[in-house]
Amino acid sequence: MADRALRVLVVGCGNMGAAHALAYQALPEFTLCGLVARGDSKNRLQRQLGAELPLFNDMQEAIKQTQADAVCIATWPDTHEVLALTALAAGCHVFIEKPIATTVSGAKRVAATAQLTGKKLVVGYILRHHPVWQQFIELAHTLGKPLVMRMNLNQQSAGTAWHTHKMLMQSLSPIVDCGVHYLDVMCQMTRASPLSVSAIGVRLSDEIPEKQFNYGQLQVRFTDGSVGWYEAGWGPMVSQTAFFIKDVIGPQGSASIVAREAGGEGQSANVEAHTRTESLRLHHSRLNADGEFAQMDEWISAASEPDHFELCRQEQRYFARAILEDNDLTQHQQQAIESLAVVLAADLAAREQRMVNIKEVS
Repeated sequence: MADRALRVLVVGCGNMGAAHALAYQALPEFTLCGLVARGDSKNRLQRQLGAELPLFNDMQEAIKQTQADAVCIATWPDTHEVLALTALAAGCHVFIEKPIATTVSGAKRVAATAQLTGKKLVVGYILRHHPVWQQFIELAHTLGKPLVMRMNLNQQSAGTAWHTHKMLMQSLSPIVDCGVHYLDVMCQMTRASPLSVSAIGVRLSDEIPEKQFNYGQLQVRFTDGSVGWYEAGWGPMVSQTAFFIKDVIGPQGSASIVAREAGGEGQSANVEAHTRTESLRLHHSRLNADGEFAQMDEWISAASEPDHFELCRQEQRYFARAILEDNDLTQHQQQAIESLAVVLAADLAAREQRMVNIKEVS
């Protein structure tokens, strides 16, 4: 397979499907062999790509006709498990947008099937490919233990953004959908296992399913004594005040992502802004003999950080290397399952108004 480009199908042609299709188009390791979607989005994406590609309504038929080597799944979350299992059974490697599935048992089935078939399964954790986010995590390791981690991503959405959020909430709450990214970051910061979680959730719109909530906050405890919270709200009623908080605090000080532009007015529902960092602020807690701070805060510029398109390219390069170099993805998959377990436990905690041990959903 290494002597030719990997033939890849994109399944789901919305925002992330389009982003990954553009990345495949720009990488020599891949050749796009088709687009799959039930509606007109595949036609719009074909025009955006400026290429004549085979278009399909059904993934199985697309795999059969194109003889694809790999499939990129960027559909609604409640379809992920079935599509991934189908693609793996058909002999394809799979790149799948988060989450792997809507249940931990489903995620484990997908990972186990990848192991059984000998195919690669990569989960789209885009922040793992962002050098400044990785620097943020490394700074957390210098702050001592325990850690306090404070993160949110509230999105004031209207128009197409609100439509997208309502579609996502057919299967997932906001703290589950985006929360997997930030719980993954917290797990990397603590290098400890999540232990238990509590949460709150509120339904603020009659336009979403009756048992769903579009605002939620979770609080998680780790085995090393560290704690963290994550907050996510979606909809036209959501405040844009303090919607972008990314802090970690330890005995030795704190580190923060300070994205003044990306965290500014009107940016909360801008997908491009969600991965931007702009600068890091490192605060030192040590005091001098006079009881004053012994060291000024350090500002680390991220002026040359990658944009969303470049991050998608980095994700797909990682996918290509995993296939071509036969890299072991066991840890990658296990960590994706662990972060999913935390947010699903939080979802349960919000609905049942109690603290949930992570083992209950694992």
